[in-house]
Amino acid sequence: MRGRNPFHHRRLATSRAALERSGSEPLDGWLGELPLVTKADLVADQEAHPPYGSNLTFPLADYIRIHRTSGTTTGRALFWLDTRDSWRWFVGCWERVYRGVALRADDSVFLPFSFGPFIGFWGAFEAAQALGRRTLPAGGMTSVARLRHLVDHRATVVAVTPTYALHLAEVARAERIDLAASSVRALIVAGEPGGHIRSTRAQIEELWGARVFDHHGMTEIGCVSYEIDGGPGGLHINEDEFIVEVLEPASDRPVADGTTGELVLTNLGRTGSPLVRYRTGDLVRWVAEDPEEARADGTHGSGRLDGGILGRVDDMFFIRGNNVYASAIEAVIREFAEVAEYRLRVLESGRLSALEVELEVRSEERCATETASLATTTDTGGGDSDAADPRGLVARVARTIQDRLGFRARVRVVPTGTLPRFEFKAHRIVREPAPPTPNGT
Repeated sequence: MRGRNPFHHRRLATSRAALERSGSEPLDGWLGELPLVTKADLVADQEAHPPYGSNLTFPLADYIRIHRTSGTTTGRALFWLDTRDSWRWFVGCWERVYRGVALRADDSVFLPFSFGPFIGFWGAFEAAQALGRRTLPAGGMTSVARLRHLVDHRATVVAVTPTYALHLAEVARAERIDLAASSVRALIVAGEPGGHIRSTRAQIEELWGARVFDHHGMTEIGCVSYEIDGGPGGLHINEDEFIVEVLEPASDRPVADGTTGELVLTNLGRTGSPLVRYRTGDLVRWVAEDPEEARADGTHGSGRLDGGILGRVDDMFFIRGNNVYASAIEAVIREFAEVAEYRLRVLESGRLSALEVELEVRSEERCATETASLATTTDTGGGDSDAADPRGLVARVARTIQDRLGFRARVRVVPTGTLPRFEFKAHRIVREPAPPTPNGT
């Protein structure tokens, strides 16, 4: 990689002493001396060297794949290129996800999304085929058509985002399709923290009558971690293909085992567009495991991410002086089966920002709830809202947020169809300036 990849050649030029020692010292003796890479670095590189940046080890003619990030987390999408060998490595990492699910010889994998430039679903599709499993791509269909396709072809494994899994369940209810009675036995979810938020996970499993397996990856780093059959509650990183570090979010200091920090990764097989010490922005809690408990077939390594991806550094906001992560709000909201979709409006005013939670109710609740509570709101979690809302949803959600998270939020029910639905990563946080106070401040 040195001298052939302009991006890393520039960055590693100041770390020659560490690189010289890499052949004779243990990894932890020199790795920390190499510079960290952030997504902002990658964005700046692609802006300076359009359209693909300078993180290309080989001539452009050697690259066969072009994918793109969603831009959800930074507002700026990145292009990512792979050579034939790098793509083979990416697909191989996805095969590890399927091994974690204990994919059976007779399984058929259902892929309910339009592929486009998003990398994860291409990896899921090609890895399933590489393992010799029947694949059922369902792009270019409505949600109703996808559900009927799933039922007709007796799919057993579904790869999907948590948000879209819940939306498909909502559509199935409206169409009187009994997902829990279908042939689906497992859902592989990714793209959002929902797979390891207990209430979200429980809701998906109840609606589908199937086991949820979480996993995570990133366009720019690869398919990183997976949940194993018989071992819920954590993600195992494919340590054959990634070097794992967990650092303090605001520094380059490692955190103690079992302490929350930011996941930093180095991928080992994506030689066409590698990343060394990449700050992912994902908050995790790394827990070492007894090596004797590692599976003989090598399905996981020396540790796991306890609780999966806990949140993202850039998803944190301040509400009345409290540090709040979006995943903590979702954990509360998904405890209420009446809620079909939600959105968080952060009214920003420094550390005294306020939070407004918008809720849509499920179809069977609408007749009873919407007529009485479209204009119902509460800031306190109590008061007269129960009288206006026959099911007390607004007050119950507000009370639970206050009791669980220690601050008050304004909660309201909005009309059906107000909130967007997502096939890929959901974007449920809206940030806007707080309105001026009556005295104009």
